Amino acid sequence: MDQMTERRPSDLTEATSALIKHIVEAVESAAVVMEPFYHLEFVGIFPAVIYAAMLAALPRSNDYRPMHGRSKGNDLADGTHTRVKIDLFPEYIRHLPPEQRGVWQVVGNALCSEPVKNAFRRKLAPALEKRFGPEFHDVGMFPIPILTRDIPGYKITPHTDTHWKGITVQLYLPRDEANTDIGTIFHDVLPDGSMPKARQMKFAPNSGYAFAVDKHTWHSADPVHDRVETRDSILLTYFVDQGVVKVLRNRGKRIGNFLLNEIRART
Repeated sequence: MDQMTERRPSDLTEATSALIKHIVEAVESAAVVMEPFYHLEFVGIFPAVIYAAMLAALPRSNDYRPMHGRSKGNDLADGTHTRVKIDLFPEYIRHLPPEQRGVWQVVGNALCSEPVKNAFRRKLAPALEKRFGPEFHDVGMFPIPILTRDIPGYKITPHTDTHWKGITVQLYLPRDEANTDIGTIFHDVLPDGSMPKARQMKFAPNSGYAFAVDKHTWHSADPVHDRVETRDSILLTYFVDQGVVKVLRNRGKRIGNFLLNEIRART
């Protein structure tokens, strides 16, 4: 971890470049699984030394802020939020202690990079073409990486993700394989409308998945059981960034979240 804390900008740039190279190679070598829909499954998405640094630099619970959307329906009776987040943008992580800030700056910058985005485009090309057509590579994608933390009680029912999203990526951050049974579930959709579980991701260290969002990409998460203290992961979402409305929405959302975070940090 010391290699990425309080170092010169040139050192952070070098570390970011090395991480980008590793992630691109991990995406390119990811397993392609066709059922129940086209998706990627990762092993070793981060270098071992970086992964260890990320675990050591996980923020304190009070550094996160509530996740909105579907997650709000899972708040506990006492108002405790079962999913919280930190956006991995410079304007958010600047409030973290120096020993954490350098790590997440490198990770956030790498995940937002063009080479990583283009690696996902290439590897998910068949699914992206199915949704966007043969010119899918010209569709803009706006990356938003967030560090999320779930606690017992969090769950999410089967859903397909909003049409505003183009690619969904989740990278798991457990310390060991003690609770591999709380990974994301992918669903089949049968003619009678039922959605049985077809495949479940293992919540294993340094692993994850990615898929191109479409009307058939049904997925869910069972309730996090009380044997788990926290379920940490990174959600990297590529929002469709095409047309005036979507472009303004994506940047306006980032600005709005920044203002909310600043108000929270000052109070």
